[in-house]
Amino acid sequence: MQTFGQSHAADDRHDGAPRALGGSIMRGLKSRCPACGEGKLFRAFLKPVDYCASCGEAMHHHRSDDLPPYLAIFIVGHVVVAGYMFGERVVDWTSWQALAFWIPVTLILTVASMQPLKGGVIGLQWALRMHGFGGEDDPLDEVPDESRT
Repeated sequence: MQTFGQSHAADDRHDGAPRALGGSIMRGLKSRCPACGEGKLFRAFLKPVDYCASCGEAMHHHRSDDLPPYLAIFIVGHVVVAGYMFGERVVDWTSWQALAFWIPVTLILTVASMQPLKGGVIGLQWALRMHGFGGEDDPLDEVPDESRT
């Protein structure tokens, strides 16, 4: 019988069997548990769940702090600059019109991409068994105390 917080793959967590990298990243991008693909990965906009409600996989020890914003800057920056450069050739806008269009587009794309990118990074960490996803004991991997947040 599976208990809360126990991984559905608890028996083979230490066997080192490869995990599907692409599949786990895609499940994370869809804001689903990278282990089972069923449970929700986030309880708030950028706040992951501590444990998957479906399979019980622990998520509290992930460390995806800085990579998702860097990826968002990289991706959105390329999309916006390419769109701006193409738009300059097609549309004859004044500077104010261009700013009135591209600033909201940049903000919307950045906010919309943050949760999927964070989920993808968590999926990457799960697939590569990083930061406690491999079953190793790490003193930094304690369940967060909800009374301190």
